[in-house]
Order: sequence, then structure tokens, then C-alpha cells
Amino acid sequence: MNSFLRVLFLTTLVLFISGCGSLVHYKVQEGDTLYSIGWRYGQDANKIAEWNQLKTPYVIHQGQILRIAPLPSSPDAPLFKPLKPDISSAQRQERVATSSPQKPLTKITSGPVSWGWPAGGKLVSTFSVKQIDRKGINIAGKKGEPIRAAALGKVVYSGSGLSSYGNLLIIKHNEHYLSAYAHNDKLLVKEGESVSKGQQVATMGATGSDKVMLHFEVRYKGKPVDPQQHLPKR
Repeated sequence: MNSFLRVLFLTTLVLFISGCGSLVHYKVQEGDTLYSIGWRYGQDANKIAEWNQLKTPYVIHQGQILRIAPLPSSPDAPLFKPLKPDISSAQRQERVATSSPQKPLTKITSGPVSWGWPAGGKLVSTFSVKQIDRKGINIAGKKGEPIRAAALGKVVYSGSGLSSYGNLLIIKHNEHYLSAYAHNDKLLVKEGESVSKGQQVATMGATGSDKVMLHFEVRYKGKPVDPQQHLPKR
């Protein structure tokens, strides 16, 4: 079992033993963005903004307390309690929550998303709604091979604040769809940059994993969905 699966397995076990009460509030750490917080908690960043009366460009600050679960009267609820942030002192110096306001999308907020494969290697793990450690797909490859944006969008997270994902990119494609690219060796784009479909955005690596691979996820309104239902047939 690689380190990514091991951490998620242990987290699931702890939640089962403890009764799995969902967290309601979150204290913003250095390096966080609204989208990385939403990703960690399985929530739509737009919903978190709504619950906290935030307006675009969704500026958040270190130490700020955010509601990350709906009010009791709301039917929405987080999928799972997240892994605790694991940010080294070097990473804290590298990225600060207030340094990069999240810019709203302007030209890609409507219409269907045109998807393409983010890497050309062999598919080694598929999506499963029943297993918490299979929220996306894993694609094998060699260190340094190109990782490409699966669709037109804007980078809303570029960093390593979610330790089990290693060097992680999150790209927003429209008001509902996000994609993520984990375990990268190098990140080639920054938060706020627009990217085109097929553009190289990273190089394949093994950060946060014990093997070289791309972990790729697609989320709809904050919830994981099967990437293969959107990607073209190979």
C-alpha cells in the first residue's frame, strides 16, 4: 500500500472508530485557498463562500475562521472529515493565504467542458464511489513526463499544502467542474493563470506517493465523480 492510500486508510479507520462527526469550522492556514479548503473537505468552494458571505475574488486570511459545513437547515453536508494540513515551515514561508486572491472566471463559465487525457501512461487504478482512497484515477508513467491540463480553465491552487497529494494543481473549468493533478514533480503554472486544454502544467513525479504516477480527479460541485465518464475513450 503506497503512502497516499495508507494515509487515507488510517484516516477512514479513525473516523469509523470516533463516530465520524463532521467538522463545522476551519481555521485558515498559511498557503490555503478557498479551493484547496473545499477540496480537502469535499465541498464546493462556491458554497463555502456563500456560507461565509465571501464575494469574488474570495480573499481569505491566515487565522480566519470559516464555516465549511452548511447551516443545520441546509441539506448539503461534507462527504468526510479531512486530513489535517501538513505544511512545513519552508512551505509556510513559500505561500501565504493572503498573497493570491482567487480571481473569478470570465470566459469559461458556461457551456460543456471539453475533456482530454492529462497523461498518456497506463491506467493503474480506477474510480470507486465505495472506497475513500479511489476518488480519482491513477495513471502510471516516468518521472519528468508531461502532465497536461485536461480542459480549458484557470489554476485555483498550486502547491503542496495537502500532504497526501504531494505537489498538487487544481484547475477550475466552469462554475461546477474542477480537476486536480497530484504527486507532480514540478508545477509549471501558478494560481490565477489561465490554461488551455492540452497545455503542459506539470511534470510527473512521486511527491506524496511511493511510486511515480499521476493521481487525477474530477469534481462536480465539490463532489468526486468518475473521470472516465468525462474523458474520451482511448
